[in-house]
Amino acid sequence: QVQLVESGGGLVQAGDSLRLSCAASGGTFITYAMGWFRQAPGKERVLVAAISWSGRKIRYGDPVKGRFTISRDNAKNTVHLQMNSLKPEDTAVYTCSAHLDPFDVLPVDQSAYNYWGQGTQVTVSS
Repeated sequence: QVQLVESGGGLVQAGDSLRLSCAASGGTFITYAMGWFRQAPGKERVLVAAISWSGRKIRYGDPVKGRFTISRDNAKNTVHLQMNSLKPEDTAVYTCSAHLDPFDVLPVDQSAYNYWGQGTQVTVSS
């Protein structure tokens, strides 16, 4: 059983940066693809970014391309999401997720992800 704990959310102004972190425990981290998803009020949860266990494959949701960067540290069982040039429409609950992916496929559909953190709130004021 994999446990995921996010940190780093908060209230910022438009144009600011934030760095989210997700600490994983209870599994073999290097076999898991990791994803960040977000859900804004009244909207469905969507992909923000995902990274394969090797780090060789990365996917971003269209709204964040060029502004957000996902990375992982397999030695520390952590995954990070660097968010730059934040916009009010980035306001959402950001949740870390994990998918057992020994073949380095990197799914982007949230239904493939088996483990989820509690989420961290990111609020961007205009």
